[in-house]
Amino acid sequence: MIDFLKKIINIIKNLFEKRDNNDLIITEKIESKNEFKSNMKILIDNGHGVNTLGKRSPYSASGAMPAIPFFEYKWNREIAEKVVEKLIELGYDAELIVNEIEDIPLEIRAIRVNNMCDILGKDNVILISIHSNACGDGSKWEKGAGWEAYTSIGNTKSDKLAEVFYKKAKEFFSDRKIRYDWSDGDCDKEASFYIIKHTKCPAILTENFFYDNIDDVQFILSDEGREKIIKLHVDSIIEYLNS
Repeated sequence: MIDFLKKIINIIKNLFEKRDNNDLIITEKIESKNEFKSNMKILIDNGHGVNTLGKRSPYSASGAMPAIPFFEYKWNREIAEKVVEKLIELGYDAELIVNEIEDIPLEIRAIRVNNMCDILGKDNVILISIHSNACGDGSKWEKGAGWEAYTSIGNTKSDKLAEVFYKKAKEFFSDRKIRYDWSDGDCDKEASFYIIKHTKCPAILTENFFYDNIDDVQFILSDEGREKIIKLHVDSIIEYLNS
């Protein structure tokens, strides 16, 4: 029986090896599900990359003051890595879908998620894509502010995941703006973002405040802000798994 299980694990590992640039799956070791507190695979997406144009605070060529350097790809990766690290410490099966510093195309990100769904079953996988928001062209500081989360359009299993995140966001950010959209009867916003529209499992995209708002970006760059955002994601995921 042990040898049979080892063969199955090896087969799954082989499916996750690098085949070509358009089908790069996750190469981390797949551990036995018996080692985790939940059978759910938690996939964390860190948006954008070092080569993504824009996606930074308006501090350099624009001459906008105060000068607060913020690069979304870098911040996304720092938060995503800490979320995965904390979930693993707590006994959950969590993994980044992008280990590269470059901006991996959305199509390939979706392939990585969907291959995991095909192997484990789409009901045994969830995806959270971590971002920070902006409302301007990067030339000046703007007034848009707050935290929000997106699901794909329509009533889906992702709505329940988003509801838990909104509940926790209200607790963690009681003194800050939370952006809702009740037009379809639930609190989350909806959009056709590729990473949540073209993946098979429940998936949400979090927009963790605005990096072109002075107050928001100072908050998310602070130790307090980082810790609250990390804990929001970790606690929301665990509550969802236990619901």
